[in-house]
Order: sequence, then structure tokens, then C-alpha cells
Amino acid sequence: MKILLSILTFLSLSIYAQSYLISNIPLPKTYIQNLDPYPCDESCLQDFLDNDMILSFLAHANNQLDNEEQDEVRMMSISILNLGSQVTNKLKIALLLPHKKIGRYAASTTNASFAYLLARNQNFELKTYNIESEEFVEIQRAMLEIQQEGFNYIIAPFTQKGANTLISLHPYENIYFPTINKKDVNTTNTNLYFGGIDYKAQSDLLLKEAVSPLVIFYDRSPTGKKLACYEEEKFTYKEILSSDQNATFIDDEIYEVSKFNAENNTSLVAYDDNRSVVKFLIPRRTTNLEEQLLENEQIKKGSFFVNTPIVKSSMILSQLTMYDTNATNVLSTQINYDPLILSLTQYQDRQSMVIANSITHNNSIFIETNALLGNDIVYDWINYTTTVGIDYFFNMITKQDRQYEIEVLDNQMQYPIELLQPSKTRFIKYFSASE
Repeated sequence: MKILLSILTFLSLSIYAQSYLISNIPLPKTYIQNLDPYPCDESCLQDFLDNDMILSFLAHANNQLDNEEQDEVRMMSISILNLGSQVTNKLKIALLLPHKKIGRYAASTTNASFAYLLARNQNFELKTYNIESEEFVEIQRAMLEIQQEGFNYIIAPFTQKGANTLISLHPYENIYFPTINKKDVNTTNTNLYFGGIDYKAQSDLLLKEAVSPLVIFYDRSPTGKKLACYEEEKFTYKEILSSDQNATFIDDEIYEVSKFNAENNTSLVAYDDNRSVVKFLIPRRTTNLEEQLLENEQIKKGSFFVNTPIVKSSMILSQLTMYDTNATNVLSTQINYDPLILSLTQYQDRQSMVIANSITHNNSIFIETNALLGNDIVYDWINYTTTVGIDYFFNMITKQDRQYEIEVLDNQMQYPIELLQPSKTRFIKYFSASE
């Protein structure tokens, strides 16, 4: 495999040496002609690989191989050598990007889509349409342009507001929203597909590990506030219906409770002697939680649910230890499935932490191809769901097998959920005390 490694190294250096602008001149394709009159079985193919005869191997490996390791080498070689495809049908996929709203994901979702299509060895046209905002006029203008240029498959990493605006246009194109879960919108359009993580399903699984008091940390982001309310409602559901007449409901979900301390951004709900919830709103600039945590008997030995970004969560974890809260466990959704948690916290701060994760289907070919572009689909869930979506469209267009066998129910990707713990050096499977 020395030849393959050398080519990989050269390609990596070439990518980093180039401008970020993509040339409109297509890369030359390489075609390998099979001049061997004899068939080549799995053993024969392995002999070629063992003797570094990669071109002879590729000459016989025209189609998907039953041997997974050999097929992995085949697909990686196709991507690296830019081999010409025997399939002539051309994929046309558009990316509709509200770049000011999604920030860095405008580039990373483009890279994830490009990396996938590059690895599949298929003629394709991938075009990005940038819009300044998610206002109706902007989205309508972009959709008209997409329609005029003949794109029927669209990847749209929108916010919930933008998705609702696009849905209101009643598009006939096939559109995939990698950032939106179908539970969060109202549509019956069968051409719209959703790939967003189900935070509520993750919260439900985590709450099975929770004890009272449940202490919820959240920020002012839409996701943070929504999860805090949802987790509070689920944890005290029976008690809410019978004993708290002062709760305010919006769309059948508890939005805020009556007992709120504005001085330290704290809400306290006590529905009976068995279950209570304490909520802490953590503003962006807050770095010290002494007021909330020091000698606070209402939260001792509780379960702490952290609905904040990774840096803020790391700060919270360290101060839970500092102020001797004796936490039973610390719970978090996909928000904190990030290797940074291993470097930003000490092991003693995170050893009782449980994280829900839905990035469970890994494909080394696409991981490596993304890595060449400086992209992450192992921990970054939006890049991952984008890859899953473009794989789904690839199957719809070409009828070739999907590489991510994730169930699609009512046009929503149904990601499996696993519970993990951040150990000393990596994430490991979590085993409940009841197992």
C-alpha cells in the first residue's frame, strides 16, 4: 500500500497549498483498463493488495466487493486517484445556504456533501446558492433560480424559522433539512425530508437515569430554553397535572414556573416530596456559579442536566466538583458529544457524566475523505446528518445501495441513540446500574 499512502500524502499537501476557491476547470479523470483475460476472485484480489499491485486490483474491482476491507480500499483508491466512473447519469444537487445564519456550517456542509459525492465515483454537479437571510423574499428568489437551473434535489441547512418559510412556498423539489427534526415543524409535504437530531428522545432516555432533585442548566438559545422546559415537564409530568396550577403552558408544554428568582436566574419547582426541579439560567458571560452552588441544600446529590455548549458545560462541571454538590450524575444530550470535553475538564469532574449520542453509523471512507477537506463527521452532528441526507438522495437518484442504513419514518431520519461516558481518553459505553 506504499503507492496509495504516497498519493494520499501528496494530495493532502496539495489541498492545503491551494486557494479556498474551487476552480471551474474539472480535474482530469483516470481510467484503468482490465487487460487480464482471466477472472479474479477474492483471494486473487487480496494477492494484488498484498503485493502493492493497486492498479491491477482496481482493474478487476469494477463493482462493490463482498469483502468489506477490500471494498474500503477500492472506494478510497477511487476517491484519491479520481477514477472515471462507468456510470454516465449525472447527479445534480443544490445547496441552499443562509450563510449568515448558519456561520461556519455554510462551508462545512458544503465540504461534507462534496466529500461524499467525490468518494462515490459518480459524475455530479454540486452548486451552492447563498442567501443573505431566511426572509421569504430571499428564499423565494433563490428557489426560483434553483428551479430555472434544473435542480430537483436540495440540501437546506436552515434554522426552524427558515424551514417554516421554505415549507410555506409548497416546493415540489426534494428538499432535505439536516438541521431540523420533523417534530419541530408542521408539514405533510412528501418531498421534504428531515435529518435533525431528536433532542427530546435523547432527553427521555437520559431522564431514566435521573434522580431528584433534577438540576437543569440552560442558556438563552432556542435549543437550551426548549430542552429545559421539556425536561422539567417530563420529569414532573404526573405532579404537574395534579398539583401545580400556576404553571404557564405554551403549545402543551410548560414554559416557565411561578417561583423564579431574578437575582440568580433560578427557578424552583417542588411538586411533592419525591420529585423537584431546580433550573439555572446561565448567561453567556457567567463564569462563577458560587451563588447557585455553594452550600445549596436544594441541589445536593441531585442529577444535573446540562443544556449548554461545550465550553460553558466544562465550566459547570468543574464547579460542581469545586462546590461539593456530590452530584449523582451529570446528563447531557448531543450538545456535549465532543472530544473537547476530554481536554477541557478533569476526569474527576466528568466521571459521572452520561451523554446521549446519535452519531452511531460510521463509514471510514467518508470520514477520511472529509478529513482531507478539514471536515469532521465523527462528532459534528450537522456534518454527519448532511452526509446521511446526501446518501439518501444519492440512492433516490442512482438506485445504488445506501451507505448509511438509517431508517426513514414519515420522512424523518430515525437515528439510534446510545448512552456514553467520557472516560479518561475516549467515550465509552454507559451501563445503567439497573443493567
